[in-house]
This record gives sequence, C-alpha cells and structure tokens, in this order.
Amino acid sequence: MAHFISVPFYDLLAENSHVATMREKLPPVLAGVHRSVLEIGAGSGLITVSLAEWTSAELFALEPSAGMRGMLLSRLSERPELLERVTVLPYDALSLDLDEPVEAMVMINVMYALEPDYRKRLWPVLAEHLEPGGLLVFTWRDGGLPAPRPLKELDSRQVGRHTYTVSSEIFESDEESFRGRYLYRITQGDKVISEEELVGHGYRPTWQTLQGELVGAGFVQADAPEGLLTWRLA
Repeated sequence: MAHFISVPFYDLLAENSHVATMREKLPPVLAGVHRSVLEIGAGSGLITVSLAEWTSAELFALEPSAGMRGMLLSRLSERPELLERVTVLPYDALSLDLDEPVEAMVMINVMYALEPDYRKRLWPVLAEHLEPGGLLVFTWRDGGLPAPRPLKELDSRQVGRHTYTVSSEIFESDEESFRGRYLYRITQGDKVISEEELVGHGYRPTWQTLQGELVGAGFVQADAPEGLLTWRLA
C-alpha cells in the first residue's frame, strides 16, 4: 500500500480535514451496531476513540504502521476504560485473523492508498470476516483524480514559534491513479527547521470498477450520507 502521511503531522492536521466530518456522518450509519466493529487503517486512533463513544461494541483497530500504532496505543492509555474494549491488530489487512466475524467494518481515508491488485484481494478477505448482513463503510469522493498541478499549500498550523505546513504537487494522473509529491515542512519565519518529502502514487478507482469488485465479493450497496459508501454482506 502507498501513502503520503507524515506521522508527526497527522494529528495536528487531521482535525482540519476528515475527522470532524466523520464525527458528524458516521454515528447514524453505525446506530444499529452493538456487538463488534473492525476499523481498518486506524491510524493514530482519532476515529477509534470516537467509535468507542458512539457504540458500546467491542472494537478491533487494525494499523500496520508502527509509528501510527504507537500514537494509537498512547491515546488508548489515556482512556483506561477503553483498554478492555479495544484490541489493536498490528498487521496488514490481508492478514486479517479474527476469532469470529464482526458486525461492522469501517475504513476511513484508506481507499486512496490501496493499489488495484491489493484492493481486489482485500474485498474477499473482508467478506470472510464480516457476518452475514454485516456493514462495510468507507469514505468515497466522486469526481475522478486530481489533475496535474504545481506545488500548492494544503494546510498549516502554528505550534509555538513554529509553523507546520503541508503542500502537494501532482505530477501526472490517468484513469485510476496519480503520481504526486507531498512536502511536510516546519519553519520559523523564513528559516526551514525540517522538511520531509513523500513521493508516490495514489489511487481512486472508477465507480464501475469499485462496484464490480464489491458485488463480485458478495456485497450489496446500501444507503449512505454523501462522502461515504455503505455495503452489506449478502
């Protein structure tokens, strides 16, 4: 899987992006879930902790990145009441191994990082670990891939005397993937304190491709708010 995430910047910038939106849109979707939820790509645990507040279900938080997982475990350690209810799975989603199928699966801002072959192999694995009629929810933005463009600032936050900034550049894009560069920079005035550059590919399948893969894996589409797709296992 590919990604453009800088671990030190993640929590600092996430509240300005998808996290606030998901806190509004996810709870109604998960209203009927009471037994168990698997979160795929739990990251630093921002959504994980929110899930624990929305439902009394047992939670499984899958996060392969050691850096992100460390942040997730630190966040859980600040909430002792969650330590008995959240199990952190330290491996890749294709290696998913649960004692019993879960009632729901949630995947927030993960789709863009899934290479096509990986994504095709993932849906049957998820279907195997989801109970019949169970819920699969993930973020989805229609409208195709970003067009090529020069480096552009996306967001910034002030921390003491330092400014944390993320910018991105899109080199090229085709029907379902793009190649880009993300630049994470810490500055104080005109002085650059540190800089991290991540270059790679992002993916956004067409609706026809995605629908075909999910239906082929045994899923049926259900209603969902804008920005999310919801599927149930037939």
